[in-house]
Amino acid sequence: MRFFEDMAIGQRREVGSFTFTADSIRTFAAQFDPQRFHLDEQAGRQSLFGGLAASGWHVGSVCMKLMVADGQRQAREAAARGEKVAVWGPSPGFRELRWIKPVLAGDTISFASEIESLRASEKRPEWGILQGRNTGTNQRGELVYSMLATAFVPRRKTNS
Repeated sequence: MRFFEDMAIGQRREVGSFTFTADSIRTFAAQFDPQRFHLDEQAGRQSLFGGLAASGWHVGSVCMKLMVADGQRQAREAAARGEKVAVWGPSPGFRELRWIKPVLAGDTISFASEIESLRASEKRPEWGILQGRNTGTNQRGELVYSMLATAFVPRRKTNS
C-alpha cells in the first residue's frame, strides 16, 4: 500500500477480474439478495435484465475483495523490497454507487480504481483523504459498475 505523498490525481490501478458464473450468482443471491431474477434463470430471462443477473451487491463485494487482495499484494512487494508499508485507515463512506448495466451469468468483469481527489485531513494531520472512482467493465468494454469511494491514507511525514 502506498502513502499519501506517493499518489497523484489520475493514477489508475487495475485490481483484477472475476467471472460471474450462474452458480456464484445464485449462491450469493440465496444468502444476501434473494430476488427471483438473481436465483432463477427463467425469471431472469423474463425480467428487464434478460438473463440470470448478479446482484449489484455481489458485484460490489467482488470489487472490494479484489481491491483488498491487490493492496495485500502491493504491501508484500513493498515489504520484500525493504520499504515501510503504509497501513490505510477505514473508509468514511462512498457516494454515487451505480449499477449501470446488468452483469449476467458468464460475464467477466475487470475492476479498476482511479484517484479523483486528494487532500490533507484538517482534523488529523497524519492522514490524507483520497477519493477514488472504482469501476467494473465487462468483456465487451461496457462500464457496468461505478462508485466514488473515500479512504483515509497515512501520510509519510508523520508516520516515519
